[in-house]
Amino acid sequence: MLALQHITKRFVTPEGMLTAVEDIALEVPRGRFISVIGPSGCGKSTLFNIIGGLLDGYEGRVLIDGEAVHGTHRDVGMVFQDESTFPWLTTLENIAFPLDVAGMPKAERGERARSLLQLVGLDGFGNRYPAELSGGMRQRTAIARTLACEPKLLLMDEPFGALDEQTRLLLGDELLRIHRSLAQTTLLITHSITEAVQLSDRVVVMTYRPGRVKRIVDIDLPRPRSSEIVASPEFGRLVATIWSDLREEASRGMREAEARVT
Repeated sequence: MLALQHITKRFVTPEGMLTAVEDIALEVPRGRFISVIGPSGCGKSTLFNIIGGLLDGYEGRVLIDGEAVHGTHRDVGMVFQDESTFPWLTTLENIAFPLDVAGMPKAERGERARSLLQLVGLDGFGNRYPAELSGGMRQRTAIARTLACEPKLLLMDEPFGALDEQTRLLLGDELLRIHRSLAQTTLLITHSITEAVQLSDRVVVMTYRPGRVKRIVDIDLPRPRSSEIVASPEFGRLVATIWSDLREEASRGMREAEARVT
């Protein structure tokens, strides 16, 4: 579905050339849920923006269904951490917005928006405005709006990052249900090991800058799964495995940051 071939991205900074990500090679099979995790500054969001077509000037290739893509692509939908709902539109109107822009007839876009409203668990909140919804409900609205255009690949950059841990776990259950229903190919950028293991078929651990693929961990937990699985020994084993790698890279990042200050 998605293939990254030797992606390298450098930025010019006042201190000189900075390599954000280097020689990233990754394949995301159709219908799978893949998470990318790494310490702050490892280039996760840079990679997200490259895949989504928001950043150019990189080395390597991004392929979707075997075809090289440049810039934004109709088959890629993106969900961001920052608030992205339109405050002047209701939940249903927010979801239907891209369909309206695409020129879909009113009756058809209304039907699809109501179907997605139900899919993300917001049935009964269609006439509410974003200010009347919780942060988790607003993010589910944003996910439904992104899914309205039926993208082949769903990219999410810390969609629940601003929420507390308990809410993240419960919304993870919602995300698992949506993924199971649609068999949507998904790539998630996250800082949370728990979230990555809870949701994913595979977790990609990145090194500190320059970001490279350090390890790919297969999540061999049974599906369907829910947040209840976090209490299992198998879950704890996987979290410990990923934390061992992540701790090493995060410690290296802290040492380099302290050296720059001193």
